[in-house]
Amino acid sequence: MNLSTNYLGLKLKNPLVPSASPLSANVDKVKELEAYGAAAVVMYSLFEEQIQHESEELDTFLTAGTESFAEALSYFPLPEEFHNLEAEEYLKQISRLKEAVDIPVIASLNGVSTGGWMKYATNIQQAGADALELNIYYIPTDPEMTAEKVEQMYLDDLKTVKQNISIPVAIKLNPFFTAFANMAKKLDNAGADGLVLFNRFYQPDIDLNELEVVHDLEFSDSYEMRLPLRWMAILYGKVKASLALTTGIHTGEDVVKAVMAGADAAMMTSVLLMKGPRKLERMLEDLKSWMEVHEYESVQQMKGSMSYKAIAEPAAYERANYMKTLQSIK
Repeated sequence: MNLSTNYLGLKLKNPLVPSASPLSANVDKVKELEAYGAAAVVMYSLFEEQIQHESEELDTFLTAGTESFAEALSYFPLPEEFHNLEAEEYLKQISRLKEAVDIPVIASLNGVSTGGWMKYATNIQQAGADALELNIYYIPTDPEMTAEKVEQMYLDDLKTVKQNISIPVAIKLNPFFTAFANMAKKLDNAGADGLVLFNRFYQPDIDLNELEVVHDLEFSDSYEMRLPLRWMAILYGKVKASLALTTGIHTGEDVVKAVMAGADAAMMTSVLLMKGPRKLERMLEDLKSWMEVHEYESVQQMKGSMSYKAIAEPAAYERANYMKTLQSIK
């Protein structure tokens, strides 16, 4: 049985890839992930605020429109909160991981403006990273900012990085674009080597006792996989870039669904934080068992077999599915 897959031009032994999390800050944990079956690892994110605390361009993006909504600033982390994760330490961690494990190490940059990306994307490549994932976390609070301008920001970030490094670059997207398929195609045409679906935003809540906006972390569950699963199935075969599905992958069956929708890689974080690196071993065994029972000889054979272009009724991924679901309640 051949479990290998190709993601970002990297030959992986299977589709299981731990996504960005605190686990990658510990060399021994990454060695455990490798031992239990991880085919690659995405490092924890290096935030732009850690690279350039006083970037005027960053300040322009983060404060646009906040004179009208004073509370909006509370959604963004203050630079001093990140002093424990210095940029130079991040580069050293890349080198440590490359020495400790044989699987590909994918670095992660999280930011908004183009100011600090150029320098540290180059440094990340020089430190030995096999690829780079751009995680653009931006909330357009200014009602005067158009969708076109937001989209252009993503394209500019990608182009800036691609011009300065030669390793593969994936961009981690959110689903909140007016025409997501068109945006994916634009990024594909702009040179993205991979698209990761989707960035899972951590939403604020309101404490009714303290009357404060609060932030807490809730782990994902398998149900959350349905949104990226739909778009994975729709994009498969329509873009040249590699595709990775993240958010909601907790079981071997979830990995099967991701691959059948068209994913080259299935990425997970919550399940590993909750149950530890050894969970990968069980997920891998479940993947093998499912393939054996259903007589699949390789991951490549089943990749995209349940995508939009492969199934008999592609309308299942469109509005027709919405109508049928509501009618089934009767």
